[in-house]
Amino acid sequence: MNNGLPVIHRYGADQAQFGELWLPGGTPLGTVVIIHGGFWRARYDLSLGRPLAADLAARGYAAWNLEYRRALAGGGWPGTFEDVAAGIDLLATLPAGTSRVVAVGHSAGGHLAAWAAGRAKLPPGAPGAPGAGGRAFVAVTGVVSQAGVLALADCARERVGGTAALDLMGGGPGELPREYRLADPIAAVPIAAPVLCLHSRGDANVPYSYSERYVAAATAAGGTASLTELSGDHFTLIDPASPDWAAVVAALPALFS
Repeated sequence: MNNGLPVIHRYGADQAQFGELWLPGGTPLGTVVIIHGGFWRARYDLSLGRPLAADLAARGYAAWNLEYRRALAGGGWPGTFEDVAAGIDLLATLPAGTSRVVAVGHSAGGHLAAWAAGRAKLPPGAPGAPGAGGRAFVAVTGVVSQAGVLALADCARERVGGTAALDLMGGGPGELPREYRLADPIAAVPIAAPVLCLHSRGDANVPYSYSERYVAAATAAGGTASLTELSGDHFTLIDPASPDWAAVVAALPALFS
């Protein structure tokens, strides 16, 4: 970090293939990957994550605010997923620890955070599978899903966010069953990483039931997942002044322990 500003690191040639690394003044308490939301649409970018990254760095964490190609703008399936994997794996070359990495993702970013934590289970050759491009694999060891779209196929069928999931995947789950199995976090349970879902019943953008469904499926499969009900809305989760963001911060020490 230079005078409180992040350093940009690129993991590809596309203008969206980069991240901003925010470092604390001393030895980091851990590395947090921030994955922004916006229903995977290009008009939303990593500026949504900057206030969170700045807050985390001030609290002693290394924060990797990750950008990625979005749907209908060079991303979608498989590009968005390949980017998130490559962006996380780039941490192996950066001045941030990788022994414990917690992914914090909001909305569509919650989907990508939980997906990234399950990469070790992907079959060889699948988008985002470990070892792609000869890169070192950086495992996500904990997840905080902030109102995450954790049931991707349901999102497509129920048209949450309009055509957001259809635009991401290039079709629906009936047309692309294999792709949805590889892309949907709820289809990957159980995963090794614990997943904490933070969600409000008053969320008007992503149904609270998606977090309920994920946690039920994960725990039934033997995974470690929990749901904490919050009192705000969809966006209080990414407001550093809100109690909902304080719940994220409060969860980090246990996830890094």
